[in-house]
Amino acid sequence: QVQLVESGGGLVQAGGSLRLSCTASRCTFSDYVMGWFRQAPGKEREFVAAISRNGAATIYADSVKGRFTISRDNAKNTVYLQMNTLKPEDTALYYCAARQGPAIRNAENYFPSWGQGTQVTVSS
Repeated sequence: QVQLVESGGGLVQAGGSLRLSCTASRCTFSDYVMGWFRQAPGKEREFVAAISRNGAATIYADSVKGRFTISRDNAKNTVYLQMNTLKPEDTALYYCAARQGPAIRNAENYFPSWGQGTQVTVSS
């Protein structure tokens, strides 16, 4: 069972930046499509970004396109989410997710493995 541990969350002012990391273990990382999701208080979990196994393909939610960048380092078993120009509405618990296989999707139920989440709070 793949294990995922997120880090890098915190409190930042609007307009600032954060970089989230998610490190995987107990898996051959390069076999896994990786995704980031988030859940704000009182709202359902929503897709943020996903990346293919070799990093060549990425997809984003419209709400973060142009501000967030997903990337991965397969040598370090780590996927990143660079978040720039943060807005108060980006405040949420951010989750890393993994699925073994070639296709990238934005559906929550596509990903069977999840981390515990890291909190991002953006103050206005």
